[in-house]
Amino acid sequence: MTTTDAAPGKDSVTARLSALDRYLPAWIGLAMVSGLLLGRLIPDLNDSLERIKVDTVSLPIAIGLLAMMYPVLAKVRYTHLADELADRRTVVLSLVLNWLVGPLLMFTLAWVFLADLPELRTGLIIVGLARCIAMVLIWNDLASGSRELAAVLVAVNSLFQIVMYSVLGWFYLSVLPGWLGLDTADLDVSVWEIARSVLIFLGIPLLAGFLTRTIGEARKGTDWYENAFLPRIGPVALYGLLFTIVVLFALQGEQITENPLDVARVAIPLLVYFALMWGGAFLTGHRLGLSYERNASVAFTAAGNNFELAIAVAIAVFGVTSGEALAGTIGPLIEVPALVALVYVSLWAKRRFYPAADAVTTSWPERPSPRPTPT
Repeated sequence: MTTTDAAPGKDSVTARLSALDRYLPAWIGLAMVSGLLLGRLIPDLNDSLERIKVDTVSLPIAIGLLAMMYPVLAKVRYTHLADELADRRTVVLSLVLNWLVGPLLMFTLAWVFLADLPELRTGLIIVGLARCIAMVLIWNDLASGSRELAAVLVAVNSLFQIVMYSVLGWFYLSVLPGWLGLDTADLDVSVWEIARSVLIFLGIPLLAGFLTRTIGEARKGTDWYENAFLPRIGPVALYGLLFTIVVLFALQGEQITENPLDVARVAIPLLVYFALMWGGAFLTGHRLGLSYERNASVAFTAAGNNFELAIAVAIAVFGVTSGEALAGTIGPLIEVPALVALVYVSLWAKRRFYPAADAVTTSWPERPSPRPTPT
């Protein structure tokens, strides 16, 4: 990624971006359309893609997720993670947003917008309980958030997810609705099922990223690693994102085209959720005096959801053809364009609320850290 000491004009920054970076929203839109067309034009594509799985996730999607996360985690400066953990205020803020505010907000929106559709309502609540551990890293990176803080928050959320997911599912589907005189539901999912998903989709790319940086810096030095190696692997994250979107929409194209009303009914509360979670988190962080990089990381980790886990749980508990599984499937289809839009909102907010931070203008996807790593 390139950077300048003085703040150049917007046009000069755009001119330095690759075609992939410059037209990223268009590529994402094209990936969505391509996936839908593939799903409709090749009737047996769904069965073929679902034939081989990693855990409960289709192998192509698993490959896309791992390819998407590895370059981002290879950029993390792991020697600085202890400093991020020491910032208890930011970590506590993130935990409150992710595990108190987020699930309660999704529960409320599910009942407000889907009170007459119990299966979709339950599926939406399940989505709200699954905190993001994958795509949030790339949204954070695109928005120039702190990679180190994002890695710490994702790791902390993963541990909480293993311990609390089943408990929160029981609370929001059985206990709280019972207290309020509403219909209840059951969620029977083991801790190991959740831990296995976390180990695969976070543990593998995290270990790969850590080993890549450790070995690369030891053999070639920090300067080579930061300025030669990382720019080469950086685009792989966006290629992985686009590939994942194509496969995801191809797998679920029939569900989308045959249930447009259900998609629209679920999309409305999801869009409200993403806007409120991101906006509320960003404004809270700004009021607390967080820097832009840290604030962006908190906001995106608060807004994102772990669709792999939500879909896996919905299918395992309620069945692949259930309304709960359909709601889980719709989740990422709405989240991808919504979070892309929020990346642009975040970059606008950086110029509006953090003019000093915007003095050094950066482009995607390679953003140098302001602190050098000792060799």
